[in-house]
Amino acid sequence: METTETLIKSINGLVWGPPMLIMILGVGLFLSIGLKLMPVLRLGAGFRLMWKGRTGEESEGEIPPFQALMTALSATVGTGNIAGVATAVFLGGPGALFWMWLTALVGMATKYSEAVLAVRFREVDERGAYVGGPMYYIRNGLGSKWAWLGVLFAIFAAIAGFGIGNTVQANSVADVLNVNFGLPHWVTGVILMILVGLVLIGGIRRIGQVASSLVPLMAVSYVIAGLIVLAINATEIPAAFALVFEHAFSPVAAQGGFAGAAVWAAIRFGVARGIFSNEAGLGSAPIAHAAAQTNSPISQGMVAMLGTFIDTIIICTITGLVIITSGVWTSGESGAALTSMAFQRALPGFGNYIVAISLAVFAFTTTLGWSFYGERCVEFLFGVRAILPYRVLWILAIPLGATVNLGMIWLVADTLNAMMALPNLIALLLLSPVVFRLTREHFEKQKAAGG
Repeated sequence: METTETLIKSINGLVWGPPMLIMILGVGLFLSIGLKLMPVLRLGAGFRLMWKGRTGEESEGEIPPFQALMTALSATVGTGNIAGVATAVFLGGPGALFWMWLTALVGMATKYSEAVLAVRFREVDERGAYVGGPMYYIRNGLGSKWAWLGVLFAIFAAIAGFGIGNTVQANSVADVLNVNFGLPHWVTGVILMILVGLVLIGGIRRIGQVASSLVPLMAVSYVIAGLIVLAINATEIPAAFALVFEHAFSPVAAQGGFAGAAVWAAIRFGVARGIFSNEAGLGSAPIAHAAAQTNSPISQGMVAMLGTFIDTIIICTITGLVIITSGVWTSGESGAALTSMAFQRALPGFGNYIVAISLAVFAFTTTLGWSFYGERCVEFLFGVRAILPYRVLWILAIPLGATVNLGMIWLVADTLNAMMALPNLIALLLLSPVVFRLTREHFEKQKAAGG
């Protein structure tokens, strides 16, 4: 067992090493330049399209564009926003937050491109459902000689989902509810299993409806709570920003329970946790956006890019600043416990409960979003007949994840996450001319029409 764990750790260090982080940032930067910074410059237009897309168009697809975004956000807004940010600051210091921001800014172009290709190359399956994502735009965009790359993506994603999108989430919820409310792990597992099962019965339409209700509510509530804490710590905000920018480019010395960190640690953990949180480049979100009711790949791409902005620039920033302004980042705590300590220091008596409830709801919706991703991947591999068995396995894995030690599972899932990104990033580079052309034609038509 130790030999296996050592091997997986070695692979994990390799796939999340400098080449992968450079590739993720490099692809995002390349796409940003190729799109002439359109995702950042047209952020306002993206929000207008999102608001307009609440009811959907009279066009092809299964769910309104807004619900597609909320389904993607349901999978991305999760433990990464609470525990992931805290871990990045714990391991890389305050400077890690800067590299999370940078990852998100170039990641907006990545997420945009993923969604454009997902809608452009999607298919209709034998049930009449719209299916898409990296495996489809690899096969349909690059041709049959590249189909093996799509197969690899689907295999990695279908398996990774059981870790990063299922058992890890269930375990996080069970831990936080046990610590704060004394709820036994197995009880949390059973409750989660029932709730997730009830939603999954309705497929993507039910997931979209639940996500469009829960995600905005939970995100806004968490942000408001974070802003209240920042208002309380207002005098520390300038110093917090100074720490972020200073330690993005210079080492941070050991102090208190903080062991110290080199600049490379800030870059590595900032980028890695940023990707873990917003999933730009992993190829998961375009699976949801492919189901949107739209005839315009560009419009859906502009809605999709908001996911990265909302997840990292807004929610992760709130978490990071709360931790730094509270001064607890040097305490030696890590993960959700560090975030909980920061909220508790500013809001004694109930700050920890805010984090506990937020984490529970975030993790629940992540489980829903990733179940859909996994289903689409097994459908690509084995056809629609594989959906029901996968769904049953997914539901049964939840109580297991809530009650067992997940050290190895987390490691395997984290490794497979990186391996998902490789086929997707290759496809994005090879299909970038399609993205650039479709984008240019769209805005030329819009300009000609006076829009």
